[in-house]
This record gives sequence, structure tokens and C-alpha cells, in this order.
Amino acid sequence: MIDRSGLADFLRRRRETLRPADVGLPAGARRRTPGLRREEVAQLAGVSTDHYSRLEQARGSAPSESVVAALARALRCDIDERDHLYHLAGLSAPARVAGNHVRPGLIDLASRLVDVPVCISTDLGEVVWQNALFAAVGGLGELRPGRDANIIWRWFTEPSSRERLPSADWARLSATSVSDLRATYSRRAGDRDVTELVHDLLDRSAEFRDLWERHEVSVRRSDRKDFLHPEVGLIHLRCEILLTPDEGVQLLVFFPVDPADDGAKLDLLRVIGTQDFQTAT
Repeated sequence: MIDRSGLADFLRRRRETLRPADVGLPAGARRRTPGLRREEVAQLAGVSTDHYSRLEQARGSAPSESVVAALARALRCDIDERDHLYHLAGLSAPARVAGNHVRPGLIDLASRLVDVPVCISTDLGEVVWQNALFAAVGGLGELRPGRDANIIWRWFTEPSSRERLPSADWARLSATSVSDLRATYSRRAGDRDVTELVHDLLDRSAEFRDLWERHEVSVRRSDRKDFLHPEVGLIHLRCEILLTPDEGVQLLVFFPVDPADDGAKLDLLRVIGTQDFQTAT
């Protein structure tokens, strides 16, 4: 059973303890009240301001699991605070192993890497945090809870998700994505979220079905990705993946292959290509 008054109070108190700098937002104009504004928390979590405001007012519809997870990340909750937030929302807290919770310290670390594209994703491919440069390079757009931000799901179900990667690389990237997901599926046998994702992909994508039937397994710890950006052209990047298996999330950092050429293009994007994404992180 949802504890509406307790949930409203907890959300408000967490919001008021955070400064814009804590979550990568500019300080902006003088603030009349402490902490973040409601619309800022809503934007960070990828939900509507109206929905979030109703939660703080102890009214409206109950939040879904994906919304609660997004709010926990937006409000920089630690693992105990995240579990408490789930209980207030009338939900069972996810298991602490592979629970898809992002520690505030990991976001703080990622926030300091401003000169290269960086994102944090779950072990199922859902991007839960991105810096401005990753948003500009990858074109993922504003993050919303659920499969809209899942790179694997979009890769196999939305042809437009491949537009920024050379077609010559598609087969390799498809194969590595499936073999990595197969490793997660094996490690987390029986977990509902991984089982549902795999079954839905099998239903939606013939390409995925073919690759899944090969039963190839490989944890992806590094990769090479070339992006076709509409403004600066082809960017060659080397992706290093830092795994945090206890939380079921991973930090992806993209370094320029050629610092002179690719690095210069990233520097240019920091100026011209991130203007619309500064508050999306």
C-alpha cells in the first residue's frame, strides 16, 4: 500500500537537500527556496512536472517501478534511501544485486569527465545517465524511464537508432550486443526484467532471434564505435566499460581514437553540439 503522505514528505525533503551543482545543473537565477525546483527533479527523472508535483502533494496516480527508480537516481539516493522510497511507493525494493541502482558517487565521478562522452547504463542496456557530450554524439535525446532509453531494445526494434553508426558496423555491433546480453541472461537466470526483455526481443526482431540462437556468450569490456555526426562528420571512439556487478550498472567512457582529429571534433561538439543538452543530464 502506497504511503502518500510519507512519499510526498520524503521527496520534498530529498529535493530540498540538493543544490543544482550536485546534479550537474547551472545555479541559474536567485532561488527563493532551498534545493532543487520541482521541474528540475522531474526533468532529471524524465517524468512530467505535473506528475512529480502531484506526488509531492500526496495525490495523483501511484508511480511505477521505473519512475521510482528514476526518481531515486535524480534525487541521488543511496541504496538504503532507494529501498525506503520503493516501500513508501508501495513497491518491493529490487534485489541489491543487479538492482540497477546508481550510487551517487558513481554519478559524481562520471560528472567530472566533461571532455569525453560518458554514460551509465544498466546491465540490460538502459541508459540511466548521460553527460552532455554523449547526448550530442549519440543522439539518444532526453532520457525517460523504461525501454525508450534502452539501447539494445532500440537497436533491434527502431531502425532510426542506427542512423549515426556506419552500416558496415551494424552486424558486428548486433552480435556483440546479443552475446553480452546472453551473458547477463545466464548470470541473472530467472530475473523478471532480463527474461521479459529477451522474450520481447525474440518476438519483435528476426535479427535478434537469429543471433540469440547462436548461443554466443561474451561480456563486453571494451569496444570500438564510430559515430556519424550530422555536424562534425565521422568520429572514431574507443569505448571502455567499467563494470559494477554489485549494482548491475556499468560506466561507459568513449575516448577519441585519434586525439588530433577525433579529439578536435569532440572539442567542437562541446561548443556547438551540447547546447540543448545541458539540463538533460
